[in-house]
Amino acid sequence: MFEKLKEKFKLSKKEDEQTQVIKEERGTAMTLGASSKDFEEIAGNLKISLLEADVALPVADRISNVLLKKLDDKSIRLKGDRNSVFKEAVRSTIKEVATVSQVDLVDMASKKSPFVLMFVGMNGTGKTTSIAKLAETFKDKGFYVVIAASDTFRAGAIEQIALHGEKIGVRVVKHQAGGDPAAVAFDAVKHASRMEKSVVLIDTAGRMQNNKNLLEEMKKIKKISNPDLIILTLDALAGTDILSQAKLFDEAVNINGYIVTKIDADAKGGGIISLLSDTKKPILYVGTGQTYSDFVQFSLDWYLNRLLN
Repeated sequence: MFEKLKEKFKLSKKEDEQTQVIKEERGTAMTLGASSKDFEEIAGNLKISLLEADVALPVADRISNVLLKKLDDKSIRLKGDRNSVFKEAVRSTIKEVATVSQVDLVDMASKKSPFVLMFVGMNGTGKTTSIAKLAETFKDKGFYVVIAASDTFRAGAIEQIALHGEKIGVRVVKHQAGGDPAAVAFDAVKHASRMEKSVVLIDTAGRMQNNKNLLEEMKKIKKISNPDLIILTLDALAGTDILSQAKLFDEAVNINGYIVTKIDADAKGGGIISLLSDTKKPILYVGTGQTYSDFVQFSLDWYLNRLLN
């Protein structure tokens, strides 16, 4: 992701030898000999690298400015090579801008029954598959899981979620195609309320920006089911567009967190940094492959290791 930065951080062989001599003379730490101009160039290179990695411009500006301020405000101490020092500075800067308090869905579900989650997202983002993966996660933790097939509009959607439910071994509440999505959600919550340690996962129709009818249906499902959290699924390959999708859905139904899919195929990765930095809402899980087990809780440290190493 940050090839320009990696080249900038590298010491020449002569510089490396000089650094080693000084370290031997002064101990394991020394002040890094870099000027304000060097720092400005590093911050500028970081901004370019972020933009190339699909980080939104305002977020890239914010991160590069924080890094420049950090480098200018204090003496950089060298405890290794220059590459390690600046790489750690970049890492800590991104963490400072993009860190968001995490939410543990399993822990929340253990404190309330039924625990109701409503899922929204554009068509093609992997919403239905993510619901199935999360259903298996909850089932493996000992919860009684109910899936509400409230996407009654898309052809084959009910059959798709029903097939997932059959494979996983969880109950799927469904009505006929074209039926009232809110009624499906209501029935699922009602059924789950009779069970101990239950979780309801509500699938909804994928919505495009200009479909006002589906927007109103989404609001109706929220009103009827009163979900504990509303989760937006986003495709990592959408790049900078995931931020605009997040804002769109948040305006409509107030999003509480995200599941980001296809992260294994995302070579750039900057969209996630923009999402966290700009919305300050947590990424709960990420999809890392095609199978049900390719689903992990998100960690910013884990993600930065993928990007910076």
